[in-house]
Amino acid sequence: MSRSLRAGLIVFGILSAVDLSLPLVSDGQHPPMAEAVIIAGIGLVSLMLIVLAWRGAGRAVIALVVLRALAAAAAVPALVIPGVPSGVTALAASAIVLTILGVALVLVGTRRPETAGVR
Repeated sequence: MSRSLRAGLIVFGILSAVDLSLPLVSDGQHPPMAEAVIIAGIGLVSLMLIVLAWRGAGRAVIALVVLRALAAAAAVPALVIPGVPSGVTALAASAIVLTILGVALVLVGTRRPETAGVR
């Protein structure tokens, strides 16, 4: 496993742990409790996929990237809906930036090197 892949999985692990705790820290409106529970489910599944990816399951990496992108997409409304507390907005923006970083690290880490001269 490359360092880049390992770093991306760690970033995804941190984001997944935060997602998992969301129903416990939500005020019920930011995010709505139903959304917080769904995101916590995404966080739980993401943690399971991280374990599988760490053990070498390549397909788990693809599913993990898709789930983390869905979690980031769920954070976008916090940036555009008026009345969202600034702390929640900052947390959502951080989650989106860290997701982009994690995706980049994972994709670079899973890229196979090309062999010179082989056609």
